[in-house]
Amino acid sequence: MNFVKTTLIATAAIVAVGCATDDPNRRAKTGAAIGAIAGGILGNQSSSKNGKVVGAAVGALTGAAVGNYMDKQQRELEQQLAAEQANQEISVSRLDEETLKVNVSSEVSFDVNQATIKSNFRDSLNKVASVVSENDRTAIHVIGHTDSTGSASYNQQLSEKRASSVAQYLSQNGVQRNRMRIVGRGENLPVADNSSSSGRSQNRRVEIYLKPFVEGRESDAYRSPI
Repeated sequence: MNFVKTTLIATAAIVAVGCATDDPNRRAKTGAAIGAIAGGILGNQSSSKNGKVVGAAVGALTGAAVGNYMDKQQRELEQQLAAEQANQEISVSRLDEETLKVNVSSEVSFDVNQATIKSNFRDSLNKVASVVSENDRTAIHVIGHTDSTGSASYNQQLSEKRASSVAQYLSQNGVQRNRMRIVGRGENLPVADNSSSSGRSQNRRVEIYLKPFVEGRESDAYRSPI
């Protein structure tokens, strides 16, 4: 028996029980139950190709719920990553009501010219994965950056590989792959002067942007923030 058939049977049972009771609130309770099950049907039938699969599956956010949802997610990330923030290994910032940014220094995440995640950095990514997987109304953008040392083509490839490594690790630790978008920006978006070693260090980074699925414009969550 497929999911939809099973769900319809369950819905009918709920309606029957609701009508059979003397509970004065039975109509509201039954309606809520049916609505929840209907949402499950939509989520089960949705397609990951249309950019709305997660929003449809779990219910997109509306109104004030958006800000509250992102506030909660930010608090959880800051709590989980308190030690990393204190050591300036990771920073968590709110760009606007609908965008959270987790900035990861490549000095603690990757060896020079490598795209393999350092073993001692995995614990930090586990914390990120734990929060993001629980907050499942969020799209995740993983964006890699480099300094200007080396050729532009090499830096572009390295930034893509590092972003892919982070996304793959998150996926292996519970984050749905279809919620993620992976981009490499190479040396094109520096945050510091590449003429100094400290500046180059800041430019070598991976950024994780979190954007919510908002009702009526779910696909906006998949648009790159930069």
